[in-house]
Amino acid sequence: MKKWFPLFLLFSVQLAAQKINPNTITIARDSFGVPHIFAATDPEVAYGLAWAHAEDDFNTLQLVVLSGKAKLGAALGKKGAEADYVIDLLRCRQLVDEQWNTLSPDFIQLIKGYVQGLNDYAKKHPDEVKYKKAFPFDEKEYMTAVIFSVAIFCGVDYTLPEILGGKVATLPGFSSQGSNAFAFHPSRTATGEAFLAINAHQPVEGPTAFYEAHVQSEQGWNMLGGLLAGGCVILHGTNENLGWAHTVNYPDKIDVYQLQMNPENNNQYKFDDQWVNLEVKKAKLKVKGIPVTIGKKIYWSKYGATVKTKQGVFSLRLPATMDIRVMEEWYRMNKARNFTEFYRALSMNSLPMFNIMYADRYDTIFYISNVKLPRRNPDPKYNWRGTLPGNTSATLWTEFKPEKELPQYINPSSGYLFNTNHSPFFATDPKDNLDSNKYDPNDGFERYHNNRSQRVTELMKGIDKIDYAAFKRLKFDQQLPQQLQYRYGIDTMLGMDANSYPALKDVITCLQQWDHKAIATSKGAAVFLLAYEYVSKKLTGVPARQLTKAESLETYQYINDYLLKYFGKTDCSLGDIQKLIRGNDIRPAWGLPDVLTAAYTDPYKNGLRKVVSGDAYICFVRYPKNGLPIIESVNTFGASSHPGSPHFKDQMTMFQNQQTKHMTLDKQEVLKTAERVYHPGE
Repeated sequence: MKKWFPLFLLFSVQLAAQKINPNTITIARDSFGVPHIFAATDPEVAYGLAWAHAEDDFNTLQLVVLSGKAKLGAALGKKGAEADYVIDLLRCRQLVDEQWNTLSPDFIQLIKGYVQGLNDYAKKHPDEVKYKKAFPFDEKEYMTAVIFSVAIFCGVDYTLPEILGGKVATLPGFSSQGSNAFAFHPSRTATGEAFLAINAHQPVEGPTAFYEAHVQSEQGWNMLGGLLAGGCVILHGTNENLGWAHTVNYPDKIDVYQLQMNPENNNQYKFDDQWVNLEVKKAKLKVKGIPVTIGKKIYWSKYGATVKTKQGVFSLRLPATMDIRVMEEWYRMNKARNFTEFYRALSMNSLPMFNIMYADRYDTIFYISNVKLPRRNPDPKYNWRGTLPGNTSATLWTEFKPEKELPQYINPSSGYLFNTNHSPFFATDPKDNLDSNKYDPNDGFERYHNNRSQRVTELMKGIDKIDYAAFKRLKFDQQLPQQLQYRYGIDTMLGMDANSYPALKDVITCLQQWDHKAIATSKGAAVFLLAYEYVSKKLTGVPARQLTKAESLETYQYINDYLLKYFGKTDCSLGDIQKLIRGNDIRPAWGLPDVLTAAYTDPYKNGLRKVVSGDAYICFVRYPKNGLPIIESVNTFGASSHPGSPHFKDQMTMFQNQQTKHMTLDKQEVLKTAERVYHPGE
């Protein structure tokens, strides 16, 4: 029996193995439509979570299902087929088959409950099944979808196109979106409570937008927070005793190797002075609109997934596709009752990414830059951030570092911790920060500040004990730091003599007089947004540097022409250009890239830009010594993706006004105030 599977749970798991009766599950929708799921067992709760999420966004969940079957091409055409190819290339399903028995029996039952919930929903609502090949759906297909999603989060979506596009560095001699998280110790707060801020910077819609839910069973699972499409547990949030926030981190999570190919056999590569055959299989891709199945070869070397290009043959090696227990680790984190149990969950070393910011009711705050980290060869001749020689066992790592070797803090004397996707070595007051020199540079941990971390550093100066209102203001701050930290510096733009360019004087003056606030009424922020988008696109791939005078003048000319073309004037505000859009509701939006209230945009129409990601799910938690946590949250739009639902955009105004709603883990309070209480299928 596994250590995670106590004997006293055997009987309840055996019961859960039977087909779940939805009448044993209660879904309570609060006044904002957020689902609170109650049942006796964890698998029943997972069933209810799947059902509730399907009620709110079944179309997106069907895409998750199809990814588990590698049949996205049949639904989405060419783009979907490309994803199917990657799923086969990375051997996601093969990994699941090989490691299925590493999952604990109780967690397998939870997966079964979740999958049954989706299957039953599809059976009950055949008119909502948009993709006929999606159902029925099984547990191994579910885990395949999970592994694929985790691989994408770990950089495959960036690295593989770089290789296929010929942009990855080759070796000589070889032929051929951010997030914020804050934790304050009770000693540093005015009320003597620990504070935790959970603030995901994610897409505001789609499969990677956070969905809010509350799950509670009689087996000790009581967790509220955010999950992504297909999540069978809460990914970050709080239970009765503790909580955590995730932010994306950027240590080296993927390695690229160039293989040395045999000139007489293009399916052989050299490895330790011997020619070794590539493993070759054929992916059978179904593409919407094409009546025949397309066969595409996929290759595998000792290093991993392999692709052939005009520049050479390259292999990808990533820990994300070596362990299927990632969702189980999240489950153990959900069920942890104290820091010891939480850290034990982390010691599974199955979650291959994400910073973790933690606080609890027992006076502990904690931060770790979490990663499934290979133990790499320290020989300086190997550039682990670049392309590696794929002809030697010297670069073929097979072991991973334990959690205790990762950058982490527990209860620093400063009393606070934070991360904004920046360096783990700048996580608190300078006197308590870790020494980066004690960590292997081959691990690739970040060594830099960004605008948000620089701003937090400024804001924390002079603060003794922070009260709750100030804590919230810290997260909702819309000011850039005194010294900007963007990749391309605009000092030249800020230093130009506006009088020397009469035709551009208005836009030059507007930017130079800007107070660096990302508020919707700011005209300087509007000019900066257009400058940021233009420069980022024009200098893609160019090393970080200051703009030249010619580039600055060109950028100002572009902004001037853009504003006149689309708006007939140059004194537009940020909210005139940047919009928060939900259905037909279009509103002025605050935020800029890399402010604490971040906003990232895509072109919309008529010169407008639509917010597509940035500040999204926000949750504040206070941990009093006695009683349940005090929780407030807000999501960008609402719980439902259906335009006809009253909860399609009922949080949108609160989000714009930086307001929150009360949430609770108390079952009796939820049931007393619920908008609707029902069983799945009713």
